[in-house]
Amino acid sequence: MPLFHLAIALLSAISPVAVAQVSILQVSSAVSSATSSFAPGSASSALASSSTAKVAPQAVAATPAAAAAAAHSPYWLESIAHQGISAFDSNPASYQVFRNVKSFGAKGDGSTDDTAAIQAAMSAGGRCAPGSCLSSTTTPAIVYFPAGTYIISSSIVDYYYTQIIGNPNNMPVLKATPNFSGFGVIDGDQYGANGLKFGATNVFFRQIRNLVFDLTAIPSSSSATGLHWPTAQATSLQNCVFKMSDAPGTQHQGLFIEDGSGGFMSDLVFFGGLNGVVFGNQQFTVRNLTFYNAVTAIDQIWDWGWTYTGISINNCTTGLNMAGGGTTGQSTGSVTFLDSSFTNTKVAIVTAHNASSFPATAGSLILDSIVLTNTPVVVQGPQGTVLKGGSLTISGWGEGHEYTANYQKKSFQSSITKFSRPSSLTKNGQYYARSKPQYQASPLSQFVSVRTAGAKGDGLTDDTAAINSVLKSAAAASKIVFFDAGTYKVTSTITIPAGSKVVGESFSVIMGAGSFFSSIASPQPVVAVGAAGQSGVVECWRDPDPMESCLDTSSPSGMWDVHTRIGGFAGSNLQLAQCPTTPNSAAVNQNCVAAFMSMYIAPSATGLYMENNWLWTADHDMEDPSVTQITVYTGRGLYCASTSGTIWMVGTAVEHHALYQYQFVKTKNVFAGQIQTETAYWQPNPNASVVFPIASGWNDPDFATSCAGVMGQCNMGWGLRVVNSSSILVYGAGLYSFFNNYSVACSNSVVSPGNGGACQTRIFSVEGTAKNVDVYNLNTVGATQMVTRDGKQVALFSDNANVYPDTIAYYKSS
Repeated sequence: MPLFHLAIALLSAISPVAVAQVSILQVSSAVSSATSSFAPGSASSALASSSTAKVAPQAVAATPAAAAAAAHSPYWLESIAHQGISAFDSNPASYQVFRNVKSFGAKGDGSTDDTAAIQAAMSAGGRCAPGSCLSSTTTPAIVYFPAGTYIISSSIVDYYYTQIIGNPNNMPVLKATPNFSGFGVIDGDQYGANGLKFGATNVFFRQIRNLVFDLTAIPSSSSATGLHWPTAQATSLQNCVFKMSDAPGTQHQGLFIEDGSGGFMSDLVFFGGLNGVVFGNQQFTVRNLTFYNAVTAIDQIWDWGWTYTGISINNCTTGLNMAGGGTTGQSTGSVTFLDSSFTNTKVAIVTAHNASSFPATAGSLILDSIVLTNTPVVVQGPQGTVLKGGSLTISGWGEGHEYTANYQKKSFQSSITKFSRPSSLTKNGQYYARSKPQYQASPLSQFVSVRTAGAKGDGLTDDTAAINSVLKSAAAASKIVFFDAGTYKVTSTITIPAGSKVVGESFSVIMGAGSFFSSIASPQPVVAVGAAGQSGVVECWRDPDPMESCLDTSSPSGMWDVHTRIGGFAGSNLQLAQCPTTPNSAAVNQNCVAAFMSMYIAPSATGLYMENNWLWTADHDMEDPSVTQITVYTGRGLYCASTSGTIWMVGTAVEHHALYQYQFVKTKNVFAGQIQTETAYWQPNPNASVVFPIASGWNDPDFATSCAGVMGQCNMGWGLRVVNSSSILVYGAGLYSFFNNYSVACSNSVVSPGNGGACQTRIFSVEGTAKNVDVYNLNTVGATQMVTRDGKQVALFSDNANVYPDTIAYYKSS
């Protein structure tokens, strides 16, 4: 079981008044081998696969039999006592976090229009509404749907910091009326006079899961959308079904995303439609999506980098269309597609990329382990078929720029040698994957509430002893620990023992504070999972901050929707009032030096599955009406020192740490994709080494030595640093440096397309022994050198210009 420290790495709050926060969506630590029973890419039980023959979407009717079945399919989240609070709401005693839509008047009977009742459940309590609020952490909510069919006549407008959850044992249906009006049965970011009401790149901390979106009552000739979802980090979609018309000329679409900086989704099924999905977002990780009978399964209207894994496309005209903009102005930057299949589909992928297309690296595409059945064309380019299909398996194929032997740039559109996969990372030849467990078969008696056990979650009371006590007793009794919504202040380390299963409610928070965390010379974790020498499995979801993992396990431990958040939120004492930006001063505000590191995976750790994790040092105040920038200092991002490795990082991001975002030292066997980073906005004022000098024993980068004689802004935090490691396999990366001292002049385009490439000299370093340190679709912004090998330049940004980032489709270290 992994030994990992959260915000242990957030683990040390240097100032006694500063706090680091871990948001718990789900951590689960089970000593059983349950995790290994999940096949890679397997859907949850609600999403059973069907044959490849044409499948007509079926409307879900509300019948007495269905109602009876629902009554016999209880879900613990519906029944558990809801004691959650919002500690920093203006009236925490009365604020309601959990909202059952039926308590607000929704019937779910298949005939009553429930639109107004559902919107009332969403909006009650003075929440952060689109158009009147840009962001807030103080009005969280779970909007819960019991089993039933809910008639919807106009869009349900989503609010900030919301989890929309249905009963996974009998998934509720949101059925649009024939005369439905609005953009999406659920509109995740409503349009106003000036565009999207929430800034799509700042829409954090939200989720939808366990719903059926049914558009089949809407005439097929009418435009209709199931879900409108412009979104950013720490967001997810899971276990949803989209039912659309597949009649000739259908204008239905299931999921529409046109903006944002995501993001993660998994376990979605789409029936019919003109487009199953329309995707436009900087970057995303998409896992286990299944499409039937769409004209186009995936319409990729733009991106910088997307990673698709476990995708199944059946009976469609086109699988993936990434040809937007044509050969003279491609809009799709890069796509990585692996462990997926196309069946009975005319053309698997349409691209506009060729030898003369513009930008030169736009349309970068990697195919790895793709199975085709009765699919005549694999890749169709602007002049016709590029890669013929049939019924066969594509081991590896790609197009774009490569840097391999002697690190000489080469343009290619051909077969490739796919990355060598360590057997410890795979199951039946595909990468291991596991969806976030929802414990839908567990009875209510299996859950233990931390508030019932004595914790307060009010952001003021020291909950350390109560939390550690309930975690210990629950693990011994094989119980599941439920963190009711709240902010749990702790003054020493919370230890999650082997055998634990931990779930949160509406991003419940563990917030470290006090002198125990204040020593930069002796950093301490806010949350530690296991201890050196222990073995077992842990499952965890929803939000701890700074964290350390130490467990050794033969079956992977899991960490889903767990995020670290350092500063920028109510109660942190690291907001605009305390930590304003200082572009005109080189002085460091010591009260805003907040954390040593965000996450540490210790040498003894092995077998850790991470999915949808965001380790964020805040760049702005989420409570400020104008989301004004702030300056908070954190030393290090995610440091993996596991000697045995066997780590999966699926849809992870690390942002705004001083020395590095991701660092791998003396480790091996890591799957990572899509990864995403941002360099701290305040750098180089001061540079990376000033606030956090080298700490003995932590393998920190030595910028004084490595930057000697290097021109430009060298002494800035690495996006990705790999030292003396092997089989570090990155399936899509976005390493971004947008700012110098809060100014974006260094990344603004000088010559279209692309970016300025002048924010920092180097962003990705491979050092020492490096065997199979390989990257598909490396995308960088603001960095002059895209890759550095032992201090020497490998690839220059200006040679690899894309739609905005710079892209290398295929990089191998050896």
